[in-house]
Amino acid sequence: MKRTSPVKQILRAALAVVPLVANPACTPSAHGPNAVTPEGARAPMPPAEAARRSAEAQPAAAATAPATTEGARQFTQRVNDDLRRLWTRQATAEWIKSTYITDDTERNAATINEEVMAYLNQAIKEAARFKDVQGVDADSARMLHLLRVSSSLPAPSDAQKRAELASIAAKLEGLYGKGKYCGKDGKGQCKDLGELSDVLAKSRNYDELLDAWVGWHAISREMRPLYQRQVEISNEGAREIGFPDLGALWRSNYDMPPEAFEKEAQRLWGQVKPLYDELHCYVRTRLAKQYGEDKVPAGKAIPAHLLGNMWAQEWNNVYSLVEPYKGQPSLDVDAELKRQSYDAVRMVKTGEGFFTSLGLQQLPETFWQRSQFTKPRDRDVVCHASAWDVTYDNDLRIKMCIKPTEEDLVTIHHELGHNYYYTNYYKLPVLYQQGAHDGFHEAIGDAITLSITPGYLKQMGLLKAVPQGDKGLINLQMKDAMEKVAFLPFGLLVDQWRWEVFSGRVKPEDYNKSWWALREKYQGVRAPVERTEQDFDPGAKYHVPANVPYTRYFLARILQFQFHRALCQAAGHQGALHECSIYGNKEAGKRLQSMLAMGASKPWPDALEALTGQREMDASAILDYFAPLRRWLQEQNKGQKCGW
Repeated sequence: MKRTSPVKQILRAALAVVPLVANPACTPSAHGPNAVTPEGARAPMPPAEAARRSAEAQPAAAATAPATTEGARQFTQRVNDDLRRLWTRQATAEWIKSTYITDDTERNAATINEEVMAYLNQAIKEAARFKDVQGVDADSARMLHLLRVSSSLPAPSDAQKRAELASIAAKLEGLYGKGKYCGKDGKGQCKDLGELSDVLAKSRNYDELLDAWVGWHAISREMRPLYQRQVEISNEGAREIGFPDLGALWRSNYDMPPEAFEKEAQRLWGQVKPLYDELHCYVRTRLAKQYGEDKVPAGKAIPAHLLGNMWAQEWNNVYSLVEPYKGQPSLDVDAELKRQSYDAVRMVKTGEGFFTSLGLQQLPETFWQRSQFTKPRDRDVVCHASAWDVTYDNDLRIKMCIKPTEEDLVTIHHELGHNYYYTNYYKLPVLYQQGAHDGFHEAIGDAITLSITPGYLKQMGLLKAVPQGDKGLINLQMKDAMEKVAFLPFGLLVDQWRWEVFSGRVKPEDYNKSWWALREKYQGVRAPVERTEQDFDPGAKYHVPANVPYTRYFLARILQFQFHRALCQAAGHQGALHECSIYGNKEAGKRLQSMLAMGASKPWPDALEALTGQREMDASAILDYFAPLRRWLQEQNKGQKCGW
């Protein structure tokens, strides 16, 4: 995915030991969160220094609160005050580091990240003292819960192990960031992930694609022993705060027991799997025509390097190979943006105009003064799009290197979705300043982009004509499905693998074997060459070495359509769901704001109900949206050997 996914996961990422962005929403995704530039990986802190800072950062005042109802209230108030101060320092340092990359700015950010980690470590342990206190008020109980599940990489009490965990996390992200492939003999032109990804996206030469895929996947072999040790130490940290393993902690973040959430994820996948299977069958048939049935046989999983993406997670880069009807009008608005001399500010103003058309307020003047819209000429910056509230006080910004393209216009709408979430909940305590669960922040931005229909683009003067007829519709839906539907099983399986690793169901000697078993089970994708346990292919995906939970992206893909359908109903839309744009509708805006303003102050079913009227996540909206394409796929797949 070229667009990113908001990380507004300070609560989850602040403890991740690596210098993840403190408050920004949107780490690279492909989906992807690559929250820091690969080159920005820092050297690990010496263990003695980490232990010293950890000791200095202990929340002594919070520790004095008595284990009573009043003590719980005092404790959560103090933690909110402390975290607002710490997270503001952290976000400020991360903003400077991302917009002015030097050794000094990286070192400064690393120092503050260590302080935040140490504080949260201690605060989470202190919160456990109130676990059995009866009569705690609802707000304090909610905040204690959010604090307890806030760590995505909990460190043990032992200072040496905590320092070792910090060192390992930095090394893992560093290995990923520095990864390059220099040819089979190591003497060729070295290519980084971006360059190798371009090969996957653009080449149609089977062997060239294979070389790029194998080359990138070799960079993660060194990670294997480090990752195994990270699992051991972080599991120890999770047990110290009352969880059987790290996966159980992650799954406890959804206002239901961990085992119930695991079943919930499978239920949602069951709803969308038939649509994915139909898309898979059609795409495989077209790829077989391109590369030969000997390389892409019917009834088998698709070789992973042929789908236009290093992880075969989104397939839009091979749309030209599967385009249903050639010769239909293009929906590319790039030429119109250039013809009308759209610059970065005008593009962002267009995005802001979408939200104000719904009745939401204009962005504060400081947004226009402090954001990074274009790439500076005089320094290195992180160009990957992200959205921020640096001070947790409506200090809204985006960080992009905007170009006049349709892709960047869509990304702007997506990023502003995070900013409008921030601006609606910034007056809440900082423990509440996050999405209702970690899929919500992702889904808001993407739900808005579903309203960037051809009709909306024509209304904006960026499209001369809306494609007419079934052929134009099927082409448009196929293009969308190659991104949104194709991603679903990958979005689910990354954490399925990690949960099994964290629990011990998958042993270190089976890491790679189990990874490919899940890739084939869920995606119908297989390794293009033989893989062994000398390889560590999960590590070739950023979120694994960076320890970023991934199920949020699967949930966001489900929720964005559920949100879109509810907003269209609020807007009084009549007709097919894929034709709806809520642009200009104040009723839809009111419904949206009612949910945004809640932040994480209530369990997510309450927030979901405020927007949709439902208390359960529901994937049926995806099926509604893609109903025309699904009927067409079923017709095209007749007589084909589907499945794998």
